[in-house]
Amino acid sequence: METNAYKISLNYNQVLELVKQLPKKDKARLSKELAKDAIDVRLTRLLNSFLTDELTEEIITEEVENVRAEIYAKKKEN
Repeated sequence: METNAYKISLNYNQVLELVKQLPKKDKARLSKELAKDAIDVRLTRLLNSFLTDELTEEIITEEVENVRAEIYAKKKEN
C-alpha cells in the first residue's frame, strides 16, 4: 500500500474548525496527544533548568550523607 504525504498550511482557526468536525472519541484522543506534548515540553524545560556544571556527583553524595546523618541523629535522640 502506497501512502502519499501532503503538506498544507492551515491557520489556527482552520485547524479549530476541522477539530470541531471530529467525532468525540477522536477529539478525546487528540486532546490526550496535545496534553502529552505539553507535558513533554514542560518537563524538558524543568530538567534543563536543573542543568549545571557546578554540581558534581561528589557534592550530591556528600549532601545526601549529611542529611542521612541528621536524620539518624534525630531518630537516636527519640
